[in-house]
Amino acid sequence: MPRESAVYTHGHHESVLRSHTWRTAANSAAYLLGSLGPGDTVLDIGCGPGTITADLAALVPEGRVTGLDRAPGILEQAREDAAGRGLRNLGFEAGDVHELPYPDGSFDVVHAHQVLQHVGDPVRVLSEMRRVCRPGGLVAARDSDYAAMTWYPQVPALDDWLALYRQVARANGGEPDAGRRLKSWARAAGFTDITATTGSWCFATAEERAWWSGLWADRTLNSPYGQQAVEGGHADPGRLREIAEGWRTWGASPDGWFAVLHGEVLCRA
Repeated sequence: MPRESAVYTHGHHESVLRSHTWRTAANSAAYLLGSLGPGDTVLDIGCGPGTITADLAALVPEGRVTGLDRAPGILEQAREDAAGRGLRNLGFEAGDVHELPYPDGSFDVVHAHQVLQHVGDPVRVLSEMRRVCRPGGLVAARDSDYAAMTWYPQVPALDDWLALYRQVARANGGEPDAGRRLKSWARAAGFTDITATTGSWCFATAEERAWWSGLWADRTLNSPYGQQAVEGGHADPGRLREIAEGWRTWGASPDGWFAVLHGEVLCRA
């Protein structure tokens, strides 16, 4: 899909930021952390509210981290949070991940978390990440794989949720099953030294179930994703209400367990 056709499916509704601000370098970029040096320059593309970005800045105290996102509004929140942490080696800029506004070889590490599933041309984005990474540096990407998500008990409405989300995301120009494709996309972008791994999130305690089910129920009913589902003719409001209720049913089950699988790649530039 051309980049103009790619729409960010989730948007920045409160129910979305509830999960995005939970993300840390430890729970979302562990595969990268052992490769960071204290003086590294790092670019974090599609940084959103910047919680991972700020953690990366704390891990490279002698270096510099730049967070880039196309949504200026969310960058204001990222700047406020970074200022509250007293981080002086961190800055945020607006820009297009398909055409990164930096010279060749500008960074030691270029990182993307849950970005490539939402863009119109992931190979082009990886090529841009490679371009702005110095020779011998690292390009790191991690994306979830919706078709690989699994849960228990088997609430039928969650099967419907998964089918609908994948339909809406693809209609928006993205690829929701990106995790399994990262290695292929990296090879197509010209990388030859690629380490491919997986990581996961698991939500099983009563607190975790309430949080995960609640944000997805709210996201289904109130976020741009739900609006796109209706406006695109993929679902009606009644179906969305049934899916949201299915999330609450799953979350209330003491047997509830949900796993999110992520593909990860570390690519040597």
